Amino acid sequence: MTRLHVHAASGADTPTAIAALEADMAVHAFAPRMIFAFYGCEHDDERLHAFLTRRFPGAALIGGSSSGGFMTHRGLMGQDSIGLMLVDDEDGDYGVAGGALEGDIAQVAENLLRQALADCGCAGELPELIWIYQAPGHEEAVIEGLRRVVGDRCPIVGGSSADDDCSGRWRQLAPGGPMSAGLVVGVLFPSSRTGFAFQGGYEPAGPNGVVTGIGFKAEGPSGVVTAIGVECGREIRSIDGRPAAEVYDEWIGNRISAKLGTSGSILCDTTMFPLAVDAGRVDGVAHYLLIHPEAVTAAGALTTFRNVEVGMRLYAMKGDRQRLVDRAGRVAAQAQSELGAAGTTIAGGLVVYCAGCKLAIGEDIGQVARTVAQTLGDVPFIGCFTYGEQGHLVGRNVHGNLMISTVAFSR
Repeated sequence: MTRLHVHAASGADTPTAIAALEADMAVHAFAPRMIFAFYGCEHDDERLHAFLTRRFPGAALIGGSSSGGFMTHRGLMGQDSIGLMLVDDEDGDYGVAGGALEGDIAQVAENLLRQALADCGCAGELPELIWIYQAPGHEEAVIEGLRRVVGDRCPIVGGSSADDDCSGRWRQLAPGGPMSAGLVVGVLFPSSRTGFAFQGGYEPAGPNGVVTGIGFKAEGPSGVVTAIGVECGREIRSIDGRPAAEVYDEWIGNRISAKLGTSGSILCDTTMFPLAVDAGRVDGVAHYLLIHPEAVTAAGALTTFRNVEVGMRLYAMKGDRQRLVDRAGRVAAQAQSELGAAGTTIAGGLVVYCAGCKLAIGEDIGQVARTVAQTLGDVPFIGCFTYGEQGHLVGRNVHGNLMISTVAFSR
């Protein structure tokens, strides 16, 4: 049987928040098999790590910083908060491994997955779920490395750790301690079922075009464009043979016209107007993998939080505040429905909600927490706010932006 326990506390400093957490957890005598931990980027996670490893020795620990706080079934918690989800499942197996994202990123990811499997005595086995938390920037290479081991036979879920202002203060928490440029890989073999859903909350706006020019960074000293051997990167130089920023500006009603010919962030201008690629169809319904434009360059290019490829067709998307609130509930409902037969008792959930969506809906983020809580029922959940989201979409493990995921655990 799987039981989830969520604890959250705020404090003017890390010792104060930890003391409040410890008091809140005093009623629990069990030893959790896995701990998900999220916190504001200002917290001293070295101190948090020391507390958790002392309080719960041997638990598989995974998590990191979350933009502006996090959410639980009790509501929204601010940037001065620390939250934990403790997985109580003595018949399940859980393993975690963490390391620096450097060198051959795909190989790093593959090695960490194998270490996580060995950590829980399940080397060579296929987990029910892989959950990851990482520094932003190398998500596609990480997915590639993990897929070398498991392909798309089990979902790879998680997020890219975040700070409050995109200044690079994001953190990742692993059994060996916190990191600022790392990857943490968790493998879950729960004794009960899990359900999973991964969606975006936007719809096509109409315009679309083909990527005709890409800026990229060579992978390693050989000068090879990427490990997968295609021209791809996170700088879109041209769409249909024209400067990408100019084309995109036309698609979204000239909302960034004042920034054309300059260089700078367009994050706040574009959260309701992302790009997307067609991820495929399920029962005739199109699904889109979202791409968040980050900045314009003086040369007229767009930079993004996800790799794109020459020849890829991009679609202009649109969203609104209420749709982004409601979508969180729909994703939670879909995850719960994946648990199986009617009457299956849900133990709780783990939610990833894009920090860009959080920015877009502003004060309505509290309603997101309430919507998820109402959907899942009287059970605990914890949700982080991330700078990139990983999930299983139309039969494939992928990385996207402005996405929402939920993992639902049954008892």
